[in-house]
Amino acid sequence: MRRVLPIRALAPVALAVAVLAGCVPQGSPPAPEPPARPVPVPSPQPAPPPPPELGADWRDWPLTPGDWVYRQDARGGIALYGRPGADAALTLRCDRADRAIYLSRAGSGATAFTVRTSTQAKTLPAQPTGGSPAYLATRIAPDDRLLDAMGFSRGRFIVETAGMAPLVVPAWAEVLRIVEDCRD
Repeated sequence: MRRVLPIRALAPVALAVAVLAGCVPQGSPPAPEPPARPVPVPSPQPAPPPPPELGADWRDWPLTPGDWVYRQDARGGIALYGRPGADAALTLRCDRADRAIYLSRAGSGATAFTVRTSTQAKTLPAQPTGGSPAYLATRIAPDDRLLDAMGFSRGRFIVETAGMAPLVVPAWAEVLRIVEDCRD
């Protein structure tokens, strides 16, 4: 037979259940969603620093960054001046078949070069080479004394071109090596 408990007897049990139910933590509300991240906007590139003020005497101007490199190929010798891994800023090439030396610099537009050494200055017509990257070039006869002046200039010579920064390059042995290649 089933025993029925009086309500009074169940009251303490009901109270205990109610108390224990209050001790169970309630589910916490969901965490708020983080605010949407803004789409990163690329910061503008800083403007390149202005070129240094050049004094009146070009012999005091800083050298254009780079080094000379000499190579030989089927056409003859070539000396390249510039930074490693970049296109040459200035080249001197002996073309043996043409019996000519070509002076070229990075740039475009028909213009002229003015080459200044410690003993001589000469303006030479320059034409686009039609290649990519763009270069301007001029032809110099191997016996032109300007080449000797470039090789023996006191420490440096410059190549100026209208509308472009002047190239101030050291007068290293590579210059005269190209001259010797074409005079033999």
